Amino acid sequence: MTAPRATPVRFAVVWHLAWIPVLGLAALGLSGAGAVLWALASMAAAALVGALAVALQPPGRVVAVLGWGLAGAVAVALGGGPSGPLAAWCLAPMAAAAVFQDRRTLALGAAAGLAAAAISALITALTPPSPPFAPWLGLLALCTTAIGLAAGLLAYQGGAERARRRVESTEAAMAFLAAQPITVATLDAEGRILRAAGRGAEGLTGRALIELVTEADRPALISALAEGGRLRTRASEDPEAWIDITLAATAKGGVHALIRDAGEDHAREAALIAERDAADQANAGKSRFLAGMSHELRTPLNAIMGFSDIMRQRLFGPLADRYAEYAGLIHESGEHLLELINDLLDMSKIEAERYELAREDFDAREAATAVLRLMRGQADRAGVTLRGVLPSAALMVDADRRALKQIALNLLANALRFTPAGGAVTLTLAAVEGELELAVVDTGVGIALADLERLGRPYEQAGDADKRAGGTGLGLSLVRAFAALHGGRFTLQSVEGAGAAARVRLPVLLPAAQDA
Repeated sequence: MTAPRATPVRFAVVWHLAWIPVLGLAALGLSGAGAVLWALASMAAAALVGALAVALQPPGRVVAVLGWGLAGAVAVALGGGPSGPLAAWCLAPMAAAAVFQDRRTLALGAAAGLAAAAISALITALTPPSPPFAPWLGLLALCTTAIGLAAGLLAYQGGAERARRRVESTEAAMAFLAAQPITVATLDAEGRILRAAGRGAEGLTGRALIELVTEADRPALISALAEGGRLRTRASEDPEAWIDITLAATAKGGVHALIRDAGEDHAREAALIAERDAADQANAGKSRFLAGMSHELRTPLNAIMGFSDIMRQRLFGPLADRYAEYAGLIHESGEHLLELINDLLDMSKIEAERYELAREDFDAREAATAVLRLMRGQADRAGVTLRGVLPSAALMVDADRRALKQIALNLLANALRFTPAGGAVTLTLAAVEGELELAVVDTGVGIALADLERLGRPYEQAGDADKRAGGTGLGLSLVRAFAALHGGRFTLQSVEGAGAAARVRLPVLLPAAQDA
């Protein structure tokens, strides 16, 4: 509301202040004409009072116009009355009123001008005749009044044109709102609708907004009226219908409300929630199936591995070399299959939120050393240098020993798989910023950016078909899950063709290790 009024207010102030230097120059050209000086002073006072009163909209307009009427009456009376040279200043109130670009103020200005002429005539009749004045004073009064009145009328015409455009734009906005599936309302501080526009606005004016919702939803609406915001509620006239109400406070202590039919949105969201619940149930069922299946597979698999190991070691007598070789292959394949089943079992437990950490106090270096020994043979067969960088002092932690080993084992297996012969893989264990950091850095082929973004999600793999055939895609997702169960985090960085760096931070250090 302030922006449209800024230009008329500035123009009115300039119009009033412009009188003062003109009247001041006229006063300098007079000598020995005391009555006329007082006449000029009264007009200058009216200009100053009017400029100060402009900011008091709308009471300031009345003060300014009446001030010009009083000053005009005094000036014309001191200048010889309605027949004197200053008679044109009787029109000064009308000129001032036109500046404010308001019909009622213009009518007040015309009345003030007539009153000024009548009052000046009465004063002139009751006082002695005035001495003759310089002829140029009449020209001054006529020119200032004519210019002031012309400027005021032009401003009035411009204001009328702006008002017409505002009405047209308002009507266009109202027509646009009427075609939309929304209702826009203005409320008072108590939540009563003062104005409403748009579809469904008929009959809303004068009603309380709280009447539009069911009793069960009214406490939420009362809270939203006090704090603002958006809420979805049921309509009082049709409890099966849903509406969205968006509330925002106004600068004058009221509230703007946007009311929209939310029936379709609510139905769509309900369908999405139902689909999500069904997907969650299906995922939980899948996790339960994998957990049960993994248990069932491990029992016969352990028997296969046990019997094949007996045959491989010839514990019950000699065996042909070819059969011994087959027994070794069976045992090796069984170990690989057992690893895959263990990964599936762990992931299914984690997804079903049934995995429980077996926390204990131990030296993290022991777990890392055991994993390095286990992976040494695989590294030698691949022609990759495997290094371990461990601190000299003990790193006592409170963690799940098996989970920590699994983290290191999965990261090392992943790095060895993607590091060609002649490369190097380094496992580092250290206390960093009060947390245990386990890092595995390799000089392998690296990971493409597209693969890097999805790795760590269950069953996601990178690399070509040969690389993907070596696992289930659960290694990194298990690392991320085990880290999260310990309250830690897992990060993976890589540049394609320049290797990769995987880091796990776990807040599991015991106080003694943190101090060290």
